[in-house]
Amino acid sequence: MSEYVTYEQDGPIVTLTLNAPERRNAISTFGDCDAVIAAVHRVNRDRSVRVVILTGAGTSFCAGGDIKAMRDRKGIIEGSHVDLRENYRRGVQAMANALYDCDAPTIAAVNGPAIGLGLDVACMCDIRVASDKASFAESFIKVGIVPGDGGAWLLPRVVGMSVACEMSFTGDLLDAQAAKEVRLVSRVVPHDELMTAARALAGRIAANPPDTLRMTKRLLREGQYMRLPSLLEISAAYQALAHSTEDHKEAVNAMLEKRKPTFTGR
Repeated sequence: MSEYVTYEQDGPIVTLTLNAPERRNAISTFGDCDAVIAAVHRVNRDRSVRVVILTGAGTSFCAGGDIKAMRDRKGIIEGSHVDLRENYRRGVQAMANALYDCDAPTIAAVNGPAIGLGLDVACMCDIRVASDKASFAESFIKVGIVPGDGGAWLLPRVVGMSVACEMSFTGDLLDAQAAKEVRLVSRVVPHDELMTAARALAGRIAANPPDTLRMTKRLLREGQYMRLPSLLEISAAYQALAHSTEDHKEAVNAMLEKRKPTFTGR
């Protein structure tokens, strides 16, 4: 695993930390993107993982793209315009696809600024919890570029088109409370309590049947762009699978017997 991402597992909960605080966890190389992709693939292969928390080391969640690398035309943005198109596909876009499609539910614990690509990385997660020191900006316009990482698809689905347009056209910075008001984050907590709150939320999620969690996430994802009849077909198939699991039987029996269930992923 690259040093850019640390992977820590505590029971069914994995914490991924973007680990380049000296550059505010900015993403500038294929190695950075590959590290996120590798971590997601590791989660997908491990059915014991029920929830993922994504956060940043140091004082930032993710400062987005590396401005110095942009100036020097290094890393992902090196080469001709043809090269750049392929670099985006291979780099940040591949990372976006992987993180957005992570099988396990994901929580972004936003500990500081989430800027440009950093904001979109947070939007690739299912749930966003913010420290009161967090801030957010869809700031590509401020450096004369467009959201090349899928932000134009992600952000409107999180905050709605009007707010997404305002954020994208102005590049304005939102503090944590303003982000909550536009539903960019679901909650704001004191900075020192961020990871405690994220782990508590992860624990409540992880208490549920693991395979059903992953299927529920997939249905929510597919439901964002499928017609209802098509989604109903998938839902019926997933429901048939869910009803055949030992965890479903355990959940029903535990509820009837008024006890805490024990789920095994079978």
